[in-house]
Amino acid sequence: MPVLEQNDRRIWKRRDRATQMRIWLTWLVGVSILMLCWEYISRQTMWIFVLDAPQQAFDMAARMSNPRWEYTEVILVPMWDTINIATLGTLLAIGVAVPMAFLAAHNTTPSRALIRPLALGVIVTSRSINALIWALLLVLIFGPGLLAGVIAIALRSIGFIGKLLYEAIEEIDPRQVEAVRATGAKPAQVLAYGVVPQIMPAFAGISVYRWDTNIREATIIGLVGAGGIGIQLQSSVNSLAWNQVSIIFMAILLTVLVSEWVSARVRHAII
Repeated sequence: MPVLEQNDRRIWKRRDRATQMRIWLTWLVGVSILMLCWEYISRQTMWIFVLDAPQQAFDMAARMSNPRWEYTEVILVPMWDTINIATLGTLLAIGVAVPMAFLAAHNTTPSRALIRPLALGVIVTSRSINALIWALLLVLIFGPGLLAGVIAIALRSIGFIGKLLYEAIEEIDPRQVEAVRATGAKPAQVLAYGVVPQIMPAFAGISVYRWDTNIREATIIGLVGAGGIGIQLQSSVNSLAWNQVSIIFMAILLTVLVSEWVSARVRHAII
């Protein structure tokens, strides 16, 4: 029974029968779906392994507790490759996402009937496929290496940057655009002086944040052969070299912390 406010006093009002039945029916459907999902997951789960998981996790942690420090020299170059994959992939994505954003925004697109849907299609397609899947496909096309990783990061980032940027373009103040247009400025000048200055803070924040995220994603795509530290991680796991895995984990953690600090400083300086 809901609580109502009347003359600064709380009173209780009984729900009518139809409302109460709808609430109970909603709960019944929700609990039924939850139980069906749990039953399906249970049938697909080997519970003997689940019960043994704490012991396995403890054993793995024990094996990783004695890091092989000399392995650090081996992963320096792959870690640097990972950073380069994220950086180059982000730059390539920006080069494609920025024009896509202007073509997708309803207030800057040259054609809402044709060009805008095509631009939105590119953005949605990019966002719909995970970077790991892009990397898997590109390794088959280009072969293992850094090129596949860079393009995979770029293809995934186009949708992220393009979506947030075109939304920022659609939220600009139209009065500033009209003021520039009233001076007789050409369309390119209207974009340069009426639109771009308003979206620059958002663009800087989106780009730096995506680069920070790509550092994390670049550590994963190497698992399918797209270059970087992921290849070393996969090799160490396959050979059960857990003392090397711990070194790789620490290197990834340190790199992510540094990228987080750099991105925070850059956003603070620009925005």
